[in-house]
Parts: sequence; structure tokens; C-alpha cells
Amino acid sequence: MTTRKIKDEAYSAADKIDFGLLHQHIHFLSGDIAEANISAAIKWIVYENAVNPEAILTLYVNSDGGILTEAFALIDVMHNSKCKIQTIGMGSICSAAFLIFVSGAKGKRFISKNTSIMCHQYTDDASGKYHDLDARIKETKLTNDRMVAVLTRSTNLDAAAVAKKLLPPSDVWLTPEELVKYAAADQII
Repeated sequence: MTTRKIKDEAYSAADKIDFGLLHQHIHFLSGDIAEANISAAIKWIVYENAVNPEAILTLYVNSDGGILTEAFALIDVMHNSKCKIQTIGMGSICSAAFLIFVSGAKGKRFISKNTSIMCHQYTDDASGKYHDLDARIKETKLTNDRMVAVLTRSTNLDAAAVAKKLLPPSDVWLTPEELVKYAAADQII
């Protein structure tokens, strides 16, 4: 009895909540899409696949976006997961976070009715020598191609429609209803 009390006191209330959520196969991805929070999400998926590959995981997404290469790392892990990954978009799913949200398992992507949703083309504020700029142009095109591939796989749109409706020159703000229409989300909650 004493050991359990000491053990419980070693954890904060936030730690206890995190343990409880882990037990329920739930993870929150919020804030900037960056190495720290993407690493935590990837570790969670890898862990769940190791201990319970039949589980349905729930990834809550609330982010204005961030580093696209980090998002692609998580998307690759999501697509290769034995566990189905349900996504719930709330608050804000913009830019890289939009790509993560739509990469959830089809039939298991839920969007709250008050979510701000934005998708846009990849931009790179490159500067430098000609050869460096030429290399950056190539990487920008490859990154855009990866975005189109994720969106065509995750919606009912072909590559041309993705470019027109989701990746035009200006930012695209969408409603939850439009996400369902494009099959980028499955249900509004």
C-alpha cells in the first residue's frame, strides 16, 4: 500500500492524464508541427503497433501547421501502421496539420463544426546562389508533388482537382461541409 502511494505521488496530474489517454489509445497533436510533437506522435503509433496492433488509435489534431517534412514523417508512419488511425480535427487544422488530418483512416476522419481549415501550396523563402536556388526549386516541386499525392490518396479528387480546389496560388479556407464533400473528412461532429 505504501509503495503504491509513493508511486502515485511521483506523477503529476498531467502525467496521470497522459497515462490514462495512452491506455485509451488517444494522442493530442497540437501546436506547431515540429520535431518534438511529431516525434511524440510517431513514438505513440510505433508503441501502439508493438503492444496492440488491432487497436483503433485516435489522433486529435489542433494546429496551424508547421514543418512539412515533419508532417510527411508522421503521415508515412500513419499509412504504414497496423493500427487504424482515427483523426479528429478541432480548433485549427491548417497547412501541414491539414495533411496529417486527412491522412487518417478513411471512414474515421471526424471534423468538429467550428474548426478553421486551411490548405495551401508549399512555399520556400529560398535565397542564395543560382545552383542553390535551382536545387530548392527541385525540392519545392518534389514537396508539392508529395502534397498532391497525399491529397489524392485521401480525398475523392484527382491530381488536377487537388491543384485547382486545394492547392491554388492563394490560401484555401474550407468549411467542414466542403471537407466531407471532397471526402477529406468523413463526418462532422
